[in-house]
Amino acid sequence: MDCKLKNITVYYETFGEGRPFIMLHGSTFIDHRWMVNDLEPIFQHRNGWKRIYPDLPFHGRTPGADWITTPDQMLDIVLEFIDQVARDEHFLMAGLSYGAFLARGVIYRKATSVDGLLLTVPQIYPDYSGKVTVRPPHVILREDEEFSKALGAEEKWVVNYVVAQSRTFIDRLRTDFFDAGRLYDGSFDRVGRTDYSFEVDAPDKPFDKPSLIMMGRQDNMVGYRDAWGLIENFPRATFAVLDRAGHFMTIEQERLFRVLVNEWLDRVEESTS
Repeated sequence: MDCKLKNITVYYETFGEGRPFIMLHGSTFIDHRWMVNDLEPIFQHRNGWKRIYPDLPFHGRTPGADWITTPDQMLDIVLEFIDQVARDEHFLMAGLSYGAFLARGVIYRKATSVDGLLLTVPQIYPDYSGKVTVRPPHVILREDEEFSKALGAEEKWVVNYVVAQSRTFIDRLRTDFFDAGRLYDGSFDRVGRTDYSFEVDAPDKPFDKPSLIMMGRQDNMVGYRDAWGLIENFPRATFAVLDRAGHFMTIEQERLFRVLVNEWLDRVEESTS
């Protein structure tokens, strides 16, 4: 589906009926499909939520534009999109990696409309900002000799970020990652390296709705320590750092990811009933 905004048209897909749940994917070789396959299995046994998965500008089927040069503008697009698809309803917010960077902006600007927040392997600082305190060295904790053999020459770079190898992992990478990478507009790089013009983690007051923040202990893309600095802004947050998991945590610890998300949704439903 297309959502026509003032200056751009955003592609998105929806599943289910009920209260809006907005899902923001990460940046670069990714689009809405990653979030769909992470989260839709959870809703096979849950009702009452309308899941909304947009492609961010420069990703998937949402075009980029020369006038988009800052994360403030990306955030404005996300907020305008939310106003269109959620109308005046309260909604849930989820963000993966760069999507979590944008989701924190939504909380800063629109917290009173958000009933719960999910941040998965959140990017705290822009790429190459020099602000990330610690990125763990890459380590492989589960080896599968078929993993590297099955990767094509243009795919092998991903080995440097995978912590738990498996053939299932390759299937997921090919459907949701490498294919999305072919649609990626590299012009986004100028946006992804820039910070907000405001202190996104200095809100007027803490966000007191049920939250879940999940990191990979071996995440060598965004690390895990900087995310702990968010904790006082989210007094109702569960903060989990999962072992045997890197930036692809939702695959490497799929079962635990789903358990924690279900528990978070239980808390959201309890607090809004």
